Amino acid sequence: MPDTDYTPPKVWTWDQESGGRFASINRPIAGPTHDKDLPIGNHPMQLYSLGTPNGVKVTIMLEELLAKGHAGAEYDAWPINIGEGDQFGSGFVAINPNSKIPALMDHGGDTPVRVFESGSILMHLAEKFGEFLPASGAERTEVLNWLFWQMGSAPYLGGGFGHFYAYAPEKMEYPINRFAMEVKRQLDVLDCNLAERPYLAGDTYSIADIATYPWYGRLVEGGAYDSEEFLSVHEYTNVIRWAADVRARPAVARGRRVNLRGEGNIEERHDAIDLD
Repeated sequence: MPDTDYTPPKVWTWDQESGGRFASINRPIAGPTHDKDLPIGNHPMQLYSLGTPNGVKVTIMLEELLAKGHAGAEYDAWPINIGEGDQFGSGFVAINPNSKIPALMDHGGDTPVRVFESGSILMHLAEKFGEFLPASGAERTEVLNWLFWQMGSAPYLGGGFGHFYAYAPEKMEYPINRFAMEVKRQLDVLDCNLAERPYLAGDTYSIADIATYPWYGRLVEGGAYDSEEFLSVHEYTNVIRWAADVRARPAVARGRRVNLRGEGNIEERHDAIDLD
């Protein structure tokens, strides 16, 4: 049973691992833990990531750009095994000092550009290639509204609900109830919005949909934390319809396969196993 009488100390210290599935890679300090250079392939985009929801956002985007004929979006996808701590290698930290996937090096210009945080990568690619984000006006702002909604909301789904419901060393009623309530509120926000439009920002598929599908589409499709019955995801019929429409896109199917098992490079992306 959890210690319900716990009193926080005046000063917190890192005395032991916190427990749970990812305890061995969690730490309260930044910076590399070991020297490790990153591989570099021959394509303009070098992606260092894994087939997690945040990683899938970027591979879907790159595949969508390739489907539109943008050769400059050709990429090498190098797996970063976060369970083994690859994100703390010196080469990766040089690209993303926050040690989180995904991270991208854009070699398509005169000077290589590092891009980290999935939302920043989506915006960088959208602006570079002029796709999936209007150049100006109210339509652009609406896409960004929903992109940043996703960036701010998903931590409550993953690090909040997902952690305490699926990964924490023990089940605790208070945090599970708190984050389940918030996730259901988020699903209702999406459902109400999608009752009036086919895509998150209106009539056109955008980076807002690309960012949101790997988290909330996967959730209503039954692929997140075995929680679909617990959260009654069948109630959110507009989200389910939207998720099915996004999932049916060929570029989405390809993007979902990249680095799914933490091994293999981009050459396998067209014939790798599916998420299911």
